[in-house]
Amino acid sequence: MKKKTLIFLMLFAFVFVWAEVPFSSFMNGVKGVFNVDSTALKDNTFDSDSASEDSISEYSISIDSVYGDRLSVDTLTADSLSKKSVTGPDTTKMDSMQLAIYRYNKAIDDSLAFDSMNRKRKNGIDAPVKYSAEDSLVFEAATGVAHLYGDSHVEYEDMDLKSDRIYMSMDSSLVHATGARDSLGKMYGLPVFKMGNDTYESDTMAFNFKTKKGLINDVYTQQEDGFMTGELSKRNEKGEIFIQHGRYTTCDKPHPDFYIALSRGKMRPGKDVVFGPAYLVVADVPLPLAIPYGFFPFSKSYSSGFIMPTYGDETERGFYLRDGGYYFAINDKMDLKLIGEIYTKGSWGLSAASNYRKRYKFSGSFYASYQNTINGEKNMPDYAKQTSFKIQWSHRQDAKANPFRTLSASVNFATSSYERNNLTSMYNPQSYTQSTRTSSVSMTNTFSSIGMTLSTTMNLNQNMRYSTIALTLPDLNISISRFYPFKRKKMVGKERWYEKISMSYTGHLSNSISTKEDKLLHSSLTRDWRNGMQHTIPISGNFTLFGYLNVNPSFNFTDRMYTTKIMRSWDETAMAEKTDTIDGFYNVYNWSMNVSASTKLYGMYVPWKKLFGDKIVAIRHVLTPQVSFSYAPDFSSRRYGFYESYQKTDADGNVSLVEYSPYSNGLYGVPGRGKTGSISMDISNNLEMKIRSDKDSTGLKKISLIDELGASMSYNMATDIRPWSDLSTRLRLKLTKSYTFNMNAVFATYAYELDENGRPRLSDHTTLYSQGKFGRFQGMSQNLSYTLDNKKLANFFKWLRGEKVNKNDEDTDNDDDEYDEYDRETNEDKTMQRGQRGARKENAGKAETDDDGYMTFSMPWSLSFGYGISMRENTGGKFNYDKMRYPYSITQTLNFSGNVRLSDGWNISFSSGYDFENKKISMTTASLSRDLHCFNMSCSVVLSPYTSYNFSFRCNAATLTDALKYDKRSSYSSAVQWY
Repeated sequence: MKKKTLIFLMLFAFVFVWAEVPFSSFMNGVKGVFNVDSTALKDNTFDSDSASEDSISEYSISIDSVYGDRLSVDTLTADSLSKKSVTGPDTTKMDSMQLAIYRYNKAIDDSLAFDSMNRKRKNGIDAPVKYSAEDSLVFEAATGVAHLYGDSHVEYEDMDLKSDRIYMSMDSSLVHATGARDSLGKMYGLPVFKMGNDTYESDTMAFNFKTKKGLINDVYTQQEDGFMTGELSKRNEKGEIFIQHGRYTTCDKPHPDFYIALSRGKMRPGKDVVFGPAYLVVADVPLPLAIPYGFFPFSKSYSSGFIMPTYGDETERGFYLRDGGYYFAINDKMDLKLIGEIYTKGSWGLSAASNYRKRYKFSGSFYASYQNTINGEKNMPDYAKQTSFKIQWSHRQDAKANPFRTLSASVNFATSSYERNNLTSMYNPQSYTQSTRTSSVSMTNTFSSIGMTLSTTMNLNQNMRYSTIALTLPDLNISISRFYPFKRKKMVGKERWYEKISMSYTGHLSNSISTKEDKLLHSSLTRDWRNGMQHTIPISGNFTLFGYLNVNPSFNFTDRMYTTKIMRSWDETAMAEKTDTIDGFYNVYNWSMNVSASTKLYGMYVPWKKLFGDKIVAIRHVLTPQVSFSYAPDFSSRRYGFYESYQKTDADGNVSLVEYSPYSNGLYGVPGRGKTGSISMDISNNLEMKIRSDKDSTGLKKISLIDELGASMSYNMATDIRPWSDLSTRLRLKLTKSYTFNMNAVFATYAYELDENGRPRLSDHTTLYSQGKFGRFQGMSQNLSYTLDNKKLANFFKWLRGEKVNKNDEDTDNDDDEYDEYDRETNEDKTMQRGQRGARKENAGKAETDDDGYMTFSMPWSLSFGYGISMRENTGGKFNYDKMRYPYSITQTLNFSGNVRLSDGWNISFSSGYDFENKKISMTTASLSRDLHCFNMSCSVVLSPYTSYNFSFRCNAATLTDALKYDKRSSYSSAVQWY
């Protein structure tokens, strides 16, 4: 027994000494994991809790702090060797004493093994550590340190570390990463640490897997649209980073154009950064702009907070603080912004703005503003106090929300004095000169089973110049779609003629008023408001005679319902007309019938090939004549009761009979006077040409020569005075695919003649055609617009030189993919839009050269102009007795605007026009903008009819746009006299 014990102790001592000798394994291009078991080594995973009992040795890893510099290693457990070298004695050969000693020792050995296992699991890491290295891996078994070289990679739970060199302690969970220097002394392979959604780049990094604490030198991380760097940073277990000598910027360049230098700060990833004394640095030049402390929010979700105000001075109201308040992040579907403004001379204002959105349901915004404006000094003659307000509401319903019910709103209401008192509108020419505002709220319900649609609308029209309001509330419409009352439910055989008769219904209920702004709330519903209801029932049919003639008879019935009528009489004492409004229920109706016939005539012409060649295949002419007859009785007859009369005696004793309608002030008017029995004639022409074309897949191409050339005229058989109407003509030409020329003109039928006093008047019977003349030109109107740019002009010169012009050429100067983020719906020129942000290109500012090495000239520009002209007979002008006609009055309008891109980032835009009536230049504006990569500078001036300027310089990033900005605007006292 003593001999066996001695052999066992010697073997134990030999293994102990052998384990103390340092052991290193060198492997090239190794990817592995730490676990002494060879099976685990192949699996590239290290787990202290997964070591098998057959391991050569077992290590327990003690948790060390991030600043610890000593790695502790546990000694070998005695039972590991015994379990490896012996399988146990044969207990059948032991006596009772030996068996008792053996069981006692075994119980102690099992207890020690259990304690070692518990200690190992308590101090070990919680998950496998995966690591790899492209170059080599060196492991020191004595110290438990693994050295990874060349594009090393370590993963643990949600932590990911990449670096050129990584030193990893298996016993203390400590990882140290750093980059390497090349032959020129330049660093490469710097550590990149990812944990969750956060990424940190640094020069040197030490991190503890277990405590999740770290120490980082020259950290670089991005939070939202900002970038944070720090010379020395410390990370705690919560993920918070404490920074010493940090920098915060929104510039994405490696060497930023500007930054805010922080003496110290604390950053909570995804939330905010709080810092102590800081100052602004631009182009590496410290500026005397410092703050004692501050913070920047990083939260992606909505969060409530204060809105910093802007300051300035205004001549009439004094110094001010405006646009400051509080933002309420109510939830993900709705927010609220409350801001205010205050002036030193007593003026103040409050505003509330809210946005709401419910996915697949509706979205909208609301804005309300109230202003209390005080001008001048109290108890002085120029003292004035004025209140004004503005309400804007926009609501849109998603089409998928409810296919049978829709609600939409577009409200833009403001008192006439609001824009004059609002400081922002003073420098916005569009808002300041806006003379009309329109608002509407509508709701529509559709009952598809019966084909009925019910809609109600509120309409509001404002005239800011005269402070008048036209309000309609409500405006109810009921309509039933066309249906065929005589159509059989089960069709058998051919369709009968009476089954083609259709009818529909439209009902309109309205209540409206036109008054001044200050009298709206004091108006009377019965006296000041106009209300009524109208019913319209059209009945029509469509028949074809002889296979070519389309006949369309129709009958229309219209009924009007009013609650008041105005009776008129003559007051002989006052020698004036007096009115009497009588309340009640009154029904006013009329009906008319119409029948029309039309057909189409086709003519084909094949040009002479010897004269026109083979390219023209044929020319087609389509002639569409139409004749219609309409009839309506004379509803001014006494038997209808829609017209009344009274006897008028003037001061000279002359007696006259005055006819009027008590319902002339009704919303829907009254039926016309006189019987109507007119025949209308209309003719329309269409001319097209078909040519051979190699570009078309069919080999033929259709060209429209005259899209429509038409004329219409009518004759009223029910009257003897001027039965012929004027001749109306129309012309439509499709000049290009994107432009269609339209022109309408009217030619008078009857000539002018002189009355018994020698004054001109329109003849009742004499027509110009009877005098051998064509109809007198009454007037026309036409609008033209075109946009010209440098590319269209270059293609035009190519066409003149006989070169081939590819109309599908795209601008290859800019990479479209680079500007995808700016490809949004807008009416701005895309080339100009890209040029404004040209400073964000990587090669911005570098001159482009051609194949010969010369600098290419590129200055994109665009010029848009619009011209409108209208010509009308001026009956108020001087009559020409020689030509027996009045002179024409011509009204012209000219507007033009343009853009010029001087270079990447520089853009100039302008707009102006000419008022031909006043012979003056209309409102003229010009603006200059410059994209400075991180900042944006813009300046706009108004040159006519008044002068003002507005200069703005601010940071592009949303985080700093309210903090780093400078705005300068002209005031009444500093208005620039440009000429």
